[in-house]
Amino acid sequence: MPVLVVVMLGLAMGGCTLQKSEGRDDGFEPRPGTVEAMEPFHAFLDTRPTPEEFRRVYPDVTLVLPGDIATHEYRTDKSRFFAELDDDGRIVDGEFR
Repeated sequence: MPVLVVVMLGLAMGGCTLQKSEGRDDGFEPRPGTVEAMEPFHAFLDTRPTPEEFRRVYPDVTLVLPGDIATHEYRTDKSRFFAELDDDGRIVDGEFR
């Protein structure tokens, strides 16, 4: 019985978790929604992310790559980013349209 009490106390105090969340080593956690703050967005672009990394960090922003077909609807928010790529296929710049 005392062992059960020790185990329960350890679980209650957070000494053991059932699911461990891993931190990102690149420092960029996913940011759902449209882009509101431009400074963190530009800091992210300075890392020259791949399109996959961009989609992971900004899952709700439509990424349009060179050669992609996109509609011309009018958007007032920063929800669609037209990227410019370098020779390695990494995003180096672009604009919201």
